Amino acid sequence: MNDYIRTKTKLNKMKDTIITIRDLTRTFGNFTAVNKINFDIHEGEILGFLGPNGAGKTTTIKMIIGLLNISSGIISLRGEDISKNRDKMKSVMGYMSQKSSLYPKLTPLENIEFFGGISGLKKKEILQKKDEISKLVPVEFLKIITEKLPPGIKQKIALFIALIPNPEIILLDEPTSGVDPDVRREFWFDIYNLKKSGKTILVSTHNLDEVEYTDRILILHRGNIIMEGKPHELKIKHNSKSIEELFKGAILKYEEN
Repeated sequence: MNDYIRTKTKLNKMKDTIITIRDLTRTFGNFTAVNKINFDIHEGEILGFLGPNGAGKTTTIKMIIGLLNISSGIISLRGEDISKNRDKMKSVMGYMSQKSSLYPKLTPLENIEFFGGISGLKKKEILQKKDEISKLVPVEFLKIITEKLPPGIKQKIALFIALIPNPEIILLDEPTSGVDPDVRREFWFDIYNLKKSGKTILVSTHNLDEVEYTDRILILHRGNIIMEGKPHELKIKHNSKSIEELFKGAILKYEEN
């Protein structure tokens, strides 16, 4: 992980704000899953959502991508309220869900053909995508139905498909959940290469050791943002020796108040 910290210092200059979130709220009956949160996503950054299960991470991501309606608040893309133009927001975003958006009974190649088709790719472009995945994944896996693939291979294919429309912004909802440390490390190499190529990335996680990979984190708890900032700066500010200590301290302070 320290390798990432040492090599990313030249890439940490934040560009313009690309997404603005103001008073974003989502309720389910009497339950408030996301409670009037405010934050920005900057062009070219890796923004991390850190929080326990049920913190509101997935709900927030689904509202941004348009899979869940907003109860109240505003999500803006470069100043334009996306509630008035959902199609525009979807056209610049790629999404990879926690449970994988791949169809389990289709092979990776069939998934690429399907998602390429709904993304508007021509037949020649779909064939090109199939050729590209064959250079990233061992060929023997490409004809196996997705549900029988190893988790790491499934992840790599899911990310590849999320990138088919060449999105400007990539939303990854706990993409490394349930895989071993080596697979998670390799996946973060892929994420960081996307950043170097100019992509803007929002990634949620409850794995504390992944936070050091991000440029900035938001700690969510019970639908609220309880801490925000760059990981190393937050550790210094709150006199924490580790992200785990920082995280536990933020949760404890919130519960005490």
